[in-house]
Amino acid sequence: MRDSIGSVVVLAIVVVFVVFVSGYMAFNVNYTKAFRLKNKIIDVIESNGGVLDSNCKSVIRQYADKIGYDYNDLSVRFDCPEWGDNGYCVEKIPIEKMCEPSDDRCVSDIGNRYYYRITTYINIRIPIIQNTLGLNFFTITGDTKQFAE
Repeated sequence: MRDSIGSVVVLAIVVVFVVFVSGYMAFNVNYTKAFRLKNKIIDVIESNGGVLDSNCKSVIRQYADKIGYDYNDLSVRFDCPEWGDNGYCVEKIPIEKMCEPSDDRCVSDIGNRYYYRITTYINIRIPIIQNTLGLNFFTITGDTKQFAE
């Protein structure tokens, strides 16, 4: 009888280990997809000179479909002022000052400059995590270079 209880415990430990390793691998795959999509969005925006148009959006959507980026139902879970309907967020952020006003080297006339902040989401559909922690996704954020209007 003692050996059968020991076997059950060992089996439970193996099952828990397999679940943790599988969850870790699934998270890493989704993280890699979100990271690659963020980098592609930055590349597309920078190669287009900071101008966002429907061509940029179609290139990004094709790439997201190509790498298998899962964006279903993410648009209702976050608030994005621009381009937030495809599982990623692209925000245009104006730059007002480059340095503190007390700095003697401060250049106050920097013109109309801006950059884009891109946020992609790692969608997690694990019921235990969703129910206990209330998490559905993690974010990955990156910025483009500065552009002048």
